[in-house]
Amino acid sequence: MLRSVGKVSRAKQQQRFLNLQEFQSKEVLAKHGCSVQQFLVASSRKEAEEKWMTFGDHEYVVKAQVLAGGRGKGKFLNGTKGIGGVYITKDKTDALEAIDEMIGKRLVTKQTTAEGVRVDQVMIAAGVDIDRETYLAVLMDRESNGPVVVASPDGGIDIEAVAEKTPERIFKTPIDVEIGMTEAQALKIAKQLQFSGELVGVAAKEIKKLYELFIAVDATQVEINPLVETKDGKVFCVDAKMNFDDSAAYRQKEIFSYDTKEEKDPREVDADKYNLNYIGMDGNIACLGTPCT
Repeated sequence: MLRSVGKVSRAKQQQRFLNLQEFQSKEVLAKHGCSVQQFLVASSRKEAEEKWMTFGDHEYVVKAQVLAGGRGKGKFLNGTKGIGGVYITKDKTDALEAIDEMIGKRLVTKQTTAEGVRVDQVMIAAGVDIDRETYLAVLMDRESNGPVVVASPDGGIDIEAVAEKTPERIFKTPIDVEIGMTEAQALKIAKQLQFSGELVGVAAKEIKKLYELFIAVDATQVEINPLVETKDGKVFCVDAKMNFDDSAAYRQKEIFSYDTKEEKDPREVDADKYNLNYIGMDGNIACLGTPCT
């Protein structure tokens, strides 16, 4: 996840944020007319089976819903199938067994502690026939003092790795918040993502919708990784992450109703009750005072 376009000090970025689960982000995307593949969410195998009747036959992508990256390479504590937090199969029974493996267990990834995070929900998404993966994010950038679109034709991987190895393949476009994203800007970004032919226009419309969504919901970041081109000439937002500053809570009540606080630091939850900013830190903290002379 790309946290900032420029070099912003950690101290300046310390503020409370709401992070949505992937399925919640997809629900927001769909509501605002963005293209997402069919998906369902379940808290148990039984619930998944009940919803499956409207799902149809697909390649299935089963994803553990936790606020942590690296799910695909993660491992479940006391798991029996040896799968990670992302499982792909064409068999419905196999998908249901994967749900059994995930629900109620703790997933350990590169972004969690050794104790992992408990999985209470899974998302099952219809697979799409991907031809190419790109990266797109809209975020608030302090250096630009407004929204910036970050785009790369190299999607589906950690964007920080792209920035380190091939920074020339990352494109940044500041957007004037008063004017909004112009048609010319959307088309230019689509070409930077290496869409061609009729798909340039299709991708540009999707990019513009994502920017308009970013503004409409008071987001601090909307990240699509990957934004894909399918073999039958369509554009989909396959994976999505959204962040919101708590300052927007009074205007975005529906979005902030997603905040269950289950994965938050309990100390931060207590601070929220009193409208306090609290940043949890590891280690032991001491105070050393010296007398005045």
